[in-house]
Amino acid sequence: MRKFNIPHKFEFTSIIQLYGQWIREGKLKVNSDWNRDLKVKFTVQDPCNIVRKTLRQEMADELRFVVKTIVGEENFVDMVPCGVNNYCCGGGGGALQGGFPEERRAYGKIKFDQVMSTGAQYVIAPCHNCHSQIEDVGHHYGGNYRVLHIWTIMCLAMGILGENERTYLGPGLADYGL
Repeated sequence: MRKFNIPHKFEFTSIIQLYGQWIREGKLKVNSDWNRDLKVKFTVQDPCNIVRKTLRQEMADELRFVVKTIVGEENFVDMVPCGVNNYCCGGGGGALQGGFPEERRAYGKIKFDQVMSTGAQYVIAPCHNCHSQIEDVGHHYGGNYRVLHIWTIMCLAMGILGENERTYLGPGLADYGL
């Protein structure tokens, strides 16, 4: 629509932008107190479609605002490079379903090494393809991190994460707050 100057009456947004807005407005009551003493380290994956291809650095910054708000700025470790310069995980564009797992994992080794260099115990991946790819390369190459969706940690930060939703947090966080 931008390319052909087609008029429209809607705005393209992401749930992450809405999370940020709702946090700032006080509608989404989250905080990082749960992680003050635990000091669990988190990093975040910048998904290609919403960061590098669409909303660019504004989206990367908003993602970091949300993540730092729910885990604590002192417990956030950014990847290098990050934001619009972050590396693709290698799982999108049909790669996960494409039937070439060895090639996908070989490409994903770049992301694996990047994640491992952060020392973070958890990777927050807002994109399902990124989540699956980063989790898979972690298992394949022997990573010691877990991959989570942003809403899981957000629910933990609000004190509403259900018992049945905790299993994939791993032993370090699965029982926290129960």
